[in-house]
Amino acid sequence: MKRRQLLQGALGSLSALGAGAAPAAAGFQPSWDSLARYQVPEWFRDAKFGIWAHWGPQCQPEAGDWYAREMYIEGSAKYRHHVATYGHPSVYGFKEVIRDWRAERWEPEELLTLYKQAGARYFMAMANHHDNLDLFASRHHVWNSTRVGPRQDIIKRWATAARAQGLPLGVSVHAAHAWTWYEPAQRADTQGPKAGVPYDGRLRLEDGKGQWWEGLDPQALYAQDHALSADAQDRNAIHRQWNWGEGAARPSDAYCRNFLARTLDLLDQHHPELVYFDDTALPLWPVSTVGLDIASHLYNQHLDAEGRTQAVLFGKILDEQQRRCMVWDIERGQAQGIEPLPWQTDTCLGGWHYDRSVFAKQQYKSSATVVQMLIDVVSKNGNLLLNVPVKGDGRIDALERRTVEEIGVWLQRHGDSIYGTRPWRVFGEGPALEKQAPLQAQGFNEGKGAPLGVGDYRFTARGDVVYASGFAVPEGGRALIHSLARGQHRPVQRVDLLGGAQGLRFTQGDDGLAVELPAQGLAGLPAFVLRIA
Repeated sequence: MKRRQLLQGALGSLSALGAGAAPAAAGFQPSWDSLARYQVPEWFRDAKFGIWAHWGPQCQPEAGDWYAREMYIEGSAKYRHHVATYGHPSVYGFKEVIRDWRAERWEPEELLTLYKQAGARYFMAMANHHDNLDLFASRHHVWNSTRVGPRQDIIKRWATAARAQGLPLGVSVHAAHAWTWYEPAQRADTQGPKAGVPYDGRLRLEDGKGQWWEGLDPQALYAQDHALSADAQDRNAIHRQWNWGEGAARPSDAYCRNFLARTLDLLDQHHPELVYFDDTALPLWPVSTVGLDIASHLYNQHLDAEGRTQAVLFGKILDEQQRRCMVWDIERGQAQGIEPLPWQTDTCLGGWHYDRSVFAKQQYKSSATVVQMLIDVVSKNGNLLLNVPVKGDGRIDALERRTVEEIGVWLQRHGDSIYGTRPWRVFGEGPALEKQAPLQAQGFNEGKGAPLGVGDYRFTARGDVVYASGFAVPEGGRALIHSLARGQHRPVQRVDLLGGAQGLRFTQGDDGLAVELPAQGLAGLPAFVLRIA
């Protein structure tokens, strides 16, 4: 179906319910050419650091990422966990996990206070995942958190708490992929006592008579009333089919229209300043143009008096034109140099969904790792969005809390080198530059390069001030920064230790700027920062 027909159908439904409106003619239009007028707002470039609650019913089992898919993959770790904990997927499917998710100890106000104190300048909440449950009062999707599970509007409460802290609100939208992502729910065991007994992914509305879910159509959740994708038995095929190629089952027009209506409803109810799509470019692109409609709608919602949008939209694996239309998001990875346009990396303390084994084995990223990543990303014109996994009941654990607090301690002392800065003429120097890892697919080069250490520096700037972040104190306490050598940089007037000793002794020679570091106060820091005027 053509884009105009898709948009008119969805907006017609929205209008009937008193929500949604066509984009303003004077603003952005739903085309790549029109979206290419986009300019990243300065507030986002200044913010640098955000925290994400990638939280939903898949956190209830506390068994890690992609639970709602892999619990249907016979023999997988999550399948075994599910059978042992809950029962067979033909009897206890993911819809039952949703039913039993209560979020009974969730206090968003307390968490947002913590995140603001930790230095976050924006907050992202998951509005739906590939599991296809809307976490708001959706008017176009019966499977939403006000009708099942917690029976409350999760996004509304996150939004209220974020705005009480003065933090811009972001929402992440992942549900476009439910069509193919849930395909294992169509299967049955191939061996054992339940061999041949179908899982619950093909159940229909009429099958619910007398069941707890009577009146709720399972196909509205699982979206599996279609033939399987090519190579559907290959659990990894979905990754090469993520952009709806390589034999992925094509979503129906009705599915695309419904996704459009749901997402516009989310935007109209909660007016987020940031929207994250877990898609190649835009959701359902290129088999549908509904993503263009959503993008233009978001941008037009946030036009300022000069006609510039103050909204931020994230997309992955973007071509040159698409990078002008939105902010390029790199998943679990970092650019290798200063990008000409602002970008963002999204990463996580542990897994995306809460996994109690990560806590038990103490496998979270340390605060030092996060701080060093933030410094590197900002030096290259990027922002860092950090997911802090939330348990099914709504709490974060003690190790996560300690890490978040430690990040905040560093930022309170060194935040001037992060917030409101811009890249300097070079992003850094040092031995680690020789071993930077290349990006793979949507990112995934995190932790694959050399660790930052003695002689490694990252730079940011504000006006006439350069901030040089070092990651280890050199032997003898003398820092030598080659990029600030005499002849390469105008004469240095003053060097201070940010948050510490002022007026440090220095010499600017042909081989670099040599700075005598103080003997005390640097031990244990993930990075020290020199303020160079």
